[in-house]
Parts: sequence; structure tokens; C-alpha cells
Amino acid sequence: MTSIPQPLSDVVSAQPYPLLFVTISGAHLYGFPSPDSDYDLRGVHILPVREVIGLDPPRDTIETSGDRDGLEIDLVTHDAKKFFTLMLRKNGYVLEQLHSPLIAHTTSEHVELKAIAKGCVTRHHAHHYFGFAETQWKLFEKESSPRVKPLLYVYRVLLTGIHLMETGEIEANLLRLNERFKLTWVNDLVQRKLAGPEQATLTSADFSFHQQQVERLRAQLQTAFDNSALPEAPSAQPALNDLLIRLRLSSLAKNL
Repeated sequence: MTSIPQPLSDVVSAQPYPLLFVTISGAHLYGFPSPDSDYDLRGVHILPVREVIGLDPPRDTIETSGDRDGLEIDLVTHDAKKFFTLMLRKNGYVLEQLHSPLIAHTTSEHVELKAIAKGCVTRHHAHHYFGFAETQWKLFEKESSPRVKPLLYVYRVLLTGIHLMETGEIEANLLRLNERFKLTWVNDLVQRKLAGPEQATLTSADFSFHQQQVERLRAQLQTAFDNSALPEAPSAQPALNDLLIRLRLSSLAKNL
């Protein structure tokens, strides 16, 4: 398990339901956190049977945020059923959260779930990365003084998408991705973001250069999608269903 600051452990320990896993997402996972970056924790909780079979709406999403000892922490967990359902859709976020190497809490079922998740990856996950890249590019494009941060997010999602289409592997860390893609300017952008606000904006010449590179990577993602050997649809639903039943029954046994 990753060594994490004590305030994060305290937040995780205070959750009201058993946890399947909690990992660190956001800028820390992507490889370019600033000293003052929030900690984005994401995970899965397991609701007891009595709370999923009654008439009251289940607490299928729990959000906790605030300052703990000077660290801004945002924790979001989904009930196992909701998370497993998201895994069966073309949702890259949940797969990145599941596979994050920055682990705040884990279980044997977390390890099992990561193995099952291989059967959730399809070529249509490319659409998730196309969409997120487009959203981040629009944010970058409309700024009067374009910032490095949204541009890094554009590069991150495009490279993650290309890598996934070509290898079937989830990799969300931009620096590790760039060990493969070798885009020298990406590492330069990361260093500019880490250097602080005075280095975190771009000139018009920078904008033109990055516009060309982003268009090239969009085309590369399209080609990777067109040529991908990944399946059209997920095959993991039976295994996820089996795991969910076992989690519910285990929870029931513990509460008898």
C-alpha cells in the first residue's frame, strides 16, 4: 500500500461503510501535482443488504471534502453495484481509479476486481478520451491567458487513450506515458506547472504549436481506435455479478 499522509488515512478510516478500495486520483495520479494540489480520493464502499433491499434510496455515492491539517481532501466513493455498472460502460475514469498505483486502502477483492476489469475494456473507451480531450481543449482555448494545466490534461487523456487502444492497458500517469511517446515538450510543460504561477501560462506562439500537436494526437487516437483489436463489448458482467453477490452475502454474514 502506498505511504500516504496521515490526514488522508484519517478520512478513509472515518467512512461509514466497509471499503473495497480507495486510491488517489487527479493530478497526483497523472504525474503533475503542484505543492498545493488537492488530494482526490476515489473508491468503492459496500452497502449492507438491509440498505439495498428496502424502500429508502441507497447511499450509492458518498462525498466527503474539506481541509485536514492543511491538506484539501476530496473523497468520493460509490457503492459496489454502481461502480461495477460504470465499469461496464465506456468510462475510463473508473478504470483509472481502480488501477491507480497510489493506494490508500485495499482488499483481496480489490485485487480480484482489477483482474476482472480486463474484461471491461473495449475499443469504445476511445470515445471517453476523445470527449474529455475536447472539453479540456475548449477550456484551454477560451482563456485570455492560456494556462499549462488544462493543456496537460489534454495531452494526458489523448496519450492514455492511444495507449489503451494499442495495448489494452490503463496508464494515467503522463510522465510514464511519455516514456513511450517521447514528446519532449510534455515534460517541459510539467516542469513549468510545477515551477509555479509565473511559468504556468503560454504565449500565442506556444498556442499555435500545441494546437498542431493536439490535432496530430487526435488523428493518432482515431487511427488507434480504427485499428484496435480490443473487443466491441465487455465480457466481465458475469464475473462482476458474482463478485457483487459475494460481497453482499459477506456483508450480511458479518451483520447477523
